[in-house]
Amino acid sequence: MNITAKASLMRACTLFLLSLVVYLPAIPGDFLWDDNIHLTDNLLTRESGLFRSWFTTEQCNYWPLTWTVLWVGWQFWGSDPLGYHVINILLHAAISLLIWCILRRLRVPGAWLAAVIFVVHPVNVQTVAWITQIKNLLAMFFYLLAILGYLTFEHKKLTRWYFCSLLAFLMAGLSKTSVVMLPFVLIGCAWWQRGKISREDLMRSLPFFALGGVLGINEIWFQYSSIGEDVVRPEGFFSRLAGAGWAVWFYLYKALIPYKLSFIYPRWNIDPVSIISYLPAIMLLALFVLSWRYRGHWGKAFLFGLGYFVVTLFPVLGFFDINFMRFSLVADHWQYTSIIGIIALAVGTTVSTWHHWQSRLRNLGIAIAAVLVGLLSVFTWVRCHGYSNPEALYRNTIAKNPKAWMAHSNLGTLLAAEGKFDEAIEHCSEALRINPTHAWIHGALANALVGQGRSDAAIRHFYEAVRLKPDFAEAHNDLGLALKKQGRVDKAISHFSDAVKIEPEFVEACLNLGLTLAEQGRINQAVHHFSEVVRLKPDSADGHYSLGLGLALLGNRDRAVFHFSETLRIRPHHAEAHLNLGAVLASQGRLDDAIRHFSEALRIKPDLVQAKQYLTQALKDSGRPLGKWSSPPDR
Repeated sequence: MNITAKASLMRACTLFLLSLVVYLPAIPGDFLWDDNIHLTDNLLTRESGLFRSWFTTEQCNYWPLTWTVLWVGWQFWGSDPLGYHVINILLHAAISLLIWCILRRLRVPGAWLAAVIFVVHPVNVQTVAWITQIKNLLAMFFYLLAILGYLTFEHKKLTRWYFCSLLAFLMAGLSKTSVVMLPFVLIGCAWWQRGKISREDLMRSLPFFALGGVLGINEIWFQYSSIGEDVVRPEGFFSRLAGAGWAVWFYLYKALIPYKLSFIYPRWNIDPVSIISYLPAIMLLALFVLSWRYRGHWGKAFLFGLGYFVVTLFPVLGFFDINFMRFSLVADHWQYTSIIGIIALAVGTTVSTWHHWQSRLRNLGIAIAAVLVGLLSVFTWVRCHGYSNPEALYRNTIAKNPKAWMAHSNLGTLLAAEGKFDEAIEHCSEALRINPTHAWIHGALANALVGQGRSDAAIRHFYEAVRLKPDFAEAHNDLGLALKKQGRVDKAISHFSDAVKIEPEFVEACLNLGLTLAEQGRINQAVHHFSEVVRLKPDSADGHYSLGLGLALLGNRDRAVFHFSETLRIRPHHAEAHLNLGAVLASQGRLDDAIRHFSEALRIKPDLVQAKQYLTQALKDSGRPLGKWSSPPDR
């Protein structure tokens, strides 16, 4: 291996090592915010989930390659977040390596340093430390492979590289569609390398434009189908146009000075009538005009770097509605693909200027670069702790953006689950003060009030939640539970039924509906819903146990034995399952097995009176001495 190859290998290893070191605090992190929607409670975990993710529109977005990677992860790690974090970090490292290769191919000065800064830049924490953002990482990985493949095709003139590039673009789009601006980037690369865009460049890009158009239309359809009739952004075109200018400068500021990074930033109020609202966009346009004027000198680098930055940001500048824009018009993870344009521009310009002016002070330049990388690494390390668990994330967000109603509401939900009802109500009430017409907040506050025993107030907020959002399945389910506690069973059944109609795969609502019907003596209907529970969630111990009880009551003893046995396979210390399995076995004359399960039920719950009675009777029927069997052996 020659010296150059050894140096390249060392630099590549350094990129990977830096990724692992700065993101070490993210590895033990928990699932966050919508990780349940994209993984733990996703279609992927259900029967034929992978097939349905590819060939139906049941998922929230058509990102089948992302769903496939998550499905594979689920087979290996299930609900343990560690493996997913490791994959995200390794992808981030691989992406930095591709960035280095591409910038070097484009002869951008300081290519390796730019890749290093990308690795340790704090803005990227939201993408790398948040499991759901594997979609961003996968898309970026294949997007960069597409660029590298295209540049290789131009260099070697081998057609196979062109088709590899097109295939990589398809895979990027099937991971996340934010990469649809790739054709413009390829044209930009041609201009950067040759100083012009030829007819041949345009013809080569046409298949990429066609593919990007299909992917973009598909993503818009999924986004608007997901949003439905909800209003994400009431602003008109001119407000959005002005806001796009604000967004570009916001992202530029955070890329250059990553200070006070937040999960949710304050949502801007833009006056479309005021000329001041358009000043950021006008200034941006003026900068492009000035760069074009001096394109023969410094302007070329500015046009390429800043142009790449703005073009790749276009899908998230607010012209199209995105669900996250309910909370903020900007987000750190939206500039993951774009930020390299600014990093490469800043590093390339600095390195070129430094070499031109101070070639004798090379060691000083290396020291300054090392200090910068060190500071960014520390900021990233610290930022990772803010993504360690949902509570840390929401508290960190509220500290930086007190008006983040989503963070208040979600923190309230977490606190209520921990039994901290007073603080939960405080945060939910604050969220409601900021945004009084949002159904989610009413539902969160209602659940906290239930925990505090204020059922009447809770029911009022549940009713308001379903009034504001009639298809709010979770609120219907929770309202059903609250009504059931008050003895209003018929209304409870009605809301459980509504929840299941809205979301047929809502396991908890299915179970609650079945249990309530069973308590009303409607066993056949109850068994139907319990069967749905175990079909949707085969590892549901409660579902198998309830279904076993229902089948036993209907006289279907063999199937009841099966489902009680499944309950115990999933949850071996389920005393009631041991008790009822023993009862069914005793009725079948299998007294030895019955005695074993009665004994186990008593071992788990020594005060389970019914188990003592059944065990005594079984021992009598078997003719065994009571003194020997009345107490289960210690284990």
